This record gives sequence, C-alpha cells and structure tokens, in this order.
Amino acid sequence: MLDPATTALLRTILDEVCEGVSRSETGLRAHVASKMLDAARNGETTAERLRQVAIEALRSAPTMWR
Repeated sequence: MLDPATTALLRTILDEVCEGVSRSETGLRAHVASKMLDAARNGETTAERLRQVAIEALRSAPTMWR
C-alpha cells in the first residue's frame, strides 16, 4: 500500500500527463495509472521518474485507446 503523499503525487501526475485526454477515455487513463502504480510499487517514487513512466505509457497505449 502506498503512503498518502505518493498517492497524491500519482494523481497529480496522472492529471498533468492526461491533460489532453478526455475523462471519458477511461481505458487510456486506467492504462497510464496502472503503469504508474506498478512503477511506484517497485520503488519509483520521484515525480520525475513517475512522469516519465506516465508519458511512456500514454505513448505506448494500444491504438484503440487513442
């Protein structure tokens, strides 16, 4: 389980990275969030690294989600 500060950071970065993605694009947003959660659970907790993970997840998302 992640601490509250990390959880807040994840939400902030998700909103920043997915700024141009409609909130109705739940599959895409969930994909990005999932990759970020995996990274955080594996010790990647800096804002810079989590942002990189999120950007890469957004870029590599299946075409049907873009």
